[in-house]
Amino acid sequence: MTEAVVDKNVPILITGATGFVGSYLLRYLLHQGYRNLRATRRKESSMALVGPAASAVEWVEGDLMDPVFIEEAMSGRKRVFHCAAVVSFDPRQAKEMLLANAEGTTNIVNAALYEGIEKLLHMSSISTLGRIRDSLKLSENDLWQRSRFNTNYAISKHLAEQEVWRGMAEGLSVAIVNPSVILGSGKWEEGTARIFKQALDGVNFYPAGTSGFVDVRDVARYSVLLMESRIEGQRFILNAENLSYKDLLETISRHLGTRPPAHKVKPLARGIAWRLAWLHSRLTGQPPLITREMAEQSSRTFYYENRKSLEALPFTYTPLEKTIADTCRQLQEAREEEFAPKVLPFTNG
Repeated sequence: MTEAVVDKNVPILITGATGFVGSYLLRYLLHQGYRNLRATRRKESSMALVGPAASAVEWVEGDLMDPVFIEEAMSGRKRVFHCAAVVSFDPRQAKEMLLANAEGTTNIVNAALYEGIEKLLHMSSISTLGRIRDSLKLSENDLWQRSRFNTNYAISKHLAEQEVWRGMAEGLSVAIVNPSVILGSGKWEEGTARIFKQALDGVNFYPAGTSGFVDVRDVARYSVLLMESRIEGQRFILNAENLSYKDLLETISRHLGTRPPAHKVKPLARGIAWRLAWLHSRLTGQPPLITREMAEQSSRTFYYENRKSLEALPFTYTPLEKTIADTCRQLQEAREEEFAPKVLPFTNG
């Protein structure tokens, strides 16, 4: 049931190909010899993470909220990687995120059904798992439940997943990946890459929580393997290791040669921090460095299984020690280049 169906000339569409995960996926497809690639982007999207690979791809500009654009972009394609998403823990972006992630996926699924797409792979998140209390060990069997642990981002991705399953019920071949916290080089002011940049000056405090982490290159590699396989109608947690934020920050600091964190963030300090960040944001108009959701999520402890992903396909996760070392090395190079964006290379094999 899982033997690969590999056709390097198959027409593929990638949404969100200029973003963090999407750009790695695009570059990995090219690295593997795929050439018939089409990718969506917004007119204002930066191509910094795509780099020279951009010239090997057909680009179409538009908005995923436009069903006509999506149908045109998908015309003539056979497979679709849906990576486009808004990721934010700022409550001011909640409505925009809900529209982009949920309704945007509705448009993708409808177009895929209309165009007769052979297979759709949806990039989801571990946030859609049933996190109902602290210190749980979660697998693909832990279904969504209403909970105080669910962020606005989690809600938007859960609703997006429901649209994918609805597409499956209507005859669409689908697969879903649920990556844990994704690490790797990118834009140093965004996402998890910002954690590495902040560690350059030394980190005094560490959050109390624990989560799963995975190399961005592994997310791309597994997604392509899953698309090439005959597996459908299933979801897979992508997680290399479970790690406390203390251990994560200590490892980053060690590779950067900077001061490791010495103090745990306590509940009172956590509450003060996000409120001060909110006030600063209101006064300056800048996005807050930390929000209530960010502060609370980093204090939670969840462990994530990866057994199903390893049993389904021939795959080995990159050790987090290597991921962190590679990212820190590129950050130190970027420091000499005014923190220009960087991307981790794919090796052969």
